[in-house]
Amino acid sequence: MTQAILATRELTKRFGGLAANQNVSIELMRGKVHAVLGPNGAGKSTLINLLSGDLRATSGAIEYKGHDITRMSPDRRSRLGIGRSYQKTNIFPAFSALENCRLAAQSRAPRAGHLFSHADAHAPTMELARRALRDAALAECGPQPAATLSHGEQRQLEIAMVLATHPEVLLLDEPLAGMGAEEAQRMIELLKRLREEHAILLVEHDMDAVFAVADVITVMVNGQVLESGTPEAIRSSPAVREAYLGTDVDVLS
Repeated sequence: MTQAILATRELTKRFGGLAANQNVSIELMRGKVHAVLGPNGAGKSTLINLLSGDLRATSGAIEYKGHDITRMSPDRRSRLGIGRSYQKTNIFPAFSALENCRLAAQSRAPRAGHLFSHADAHAPTMELARRALRDAALAECGPQPAATLSHGEQRQLEIAMVLATHPEVLLLDEPLAGMGAEEAQRMIELLKRLREEHAILLVEHDMDAVFAVADVITVMVNGQVLESGTPEAIRSSPAVREAYLGTDVDVLS
């Protein structure tokens, strides 16, 4: 049986008396998009922050390739191969798309750089940056200032910056937020390509996108896992309809 790249075991996060996540167990596999759904306050953002290390778990465990990383810092997790994006676009608007990716790639360069050497002269770093732009379908946008890119392209650029760190796991927090239909379709196609070489956790409110791209869906309610399964199983689940989607939601029919 294939081992999960990233897994949680009864992961719990409490803020005082409130359990934002309680006994959450999931597994992320290479080649799979694992979507997490739930209403506001379900614990989705808390989960992704626990996995990235931005929050520390109260109890339970997080394992990366079978090794416990529950107490590991965010930067160490990133260097291991766990990359994440955020709900709000997190780029350097005044820099070009290529420069944004180059800055991300520098964190993975064999050398940190020398005080009097130009960063553009470090070929391995620049190759990582260019490859990330290609993988995010932004190769032609390299010279453009990030501020001039469309909203959808800026979201793609943020993913390109994550790719420049050479991750195996992608934690993507609402990458389709604010997109129109055409931009959303481009992002869906990008996610389908990226899953070939990555394990992807997708937190997203766009139900059409989730059912179009997810291999596994976990539904959370009140910080707990209500149900996990294939899109077909989630689509037909009475418990999911009642607790989250509503019995009359057309997207499930």
